[in-house]
Amino acid sequence: MNIILLGPPGAGKGTQAARLESDRGMVQLSTGDMLRAAVKSGSPVGLQAKAVMESGQLVSDEIVSGIIGERLDMGDTDKGVIFDGYPRTAAQAEQLDAILAARGRTLDKVIELTVDEDALVERIVGRFTCGNCGAGYHDHFKQPKVAGTCDVCGHHEFKRRPDDNEDTVRTRMAEYRAKTEPIIPIYEARGLLAGVDGMADMDSVSKAIERILDAI
Repeated sequence: MNIILLGPPGAGKGTQAARLESDRGMVQLSTGDMLRAAVKSGSPVGLQAKAVMESGQLVSDEIVSGIIGERLDMGDTDKGVIFDGYPRTAAQAEQLDAILAARGRTLDKVIELTVDEDALVERIVGRFTCGNCGAGYHDHFKQPKVAGTCDVCGHHEFKRRPDDNEDTVRTRMAEYRAKTEPIIPIYEARGLLAGVDGMADMDSVSKAIERILDAI
């Protein structure tokens, strides 16, 4: 099974992909992670990507497609893959079809995690983690049981991601709407699109995704 998880940053794609990996043996394919792995491996496409990145330019769709093709050819993707962060444009959507077709695969479903922008901003801006074990907390939704003390490891220092601020989040939302939302009608027209309320709690989102995949 080959699926795409769509949604703006903070919608919960990474969390749901990790659950699908655990429950179904699927493999999450994140373009950022794959780029770094390809560069580190020194593969032909990885060397191309490294040269482009070192020059300060954006990696082309062709290079990204080559890296995805390399990753799909590894033996651990037989139970299916979850595309996270790709495709981002109509051109990449076309390239993904070609990549899959060349390997005898098809795209089975595109699941969009829909969000409320203001609520998403509140969700992201309020989150923080334990500086020691990484346990997650939130200003409004999940404070430590004892103020200033991690519930998991007892550590007393916490941290926030520097890009978890309202201006950055709204900029990323605008970029998502401008670049990625235009591919949604493509998949809708092909009958592949399914929407899930990304603002629901994680377990409810997981169950909704499971129902969609079970129906394929």
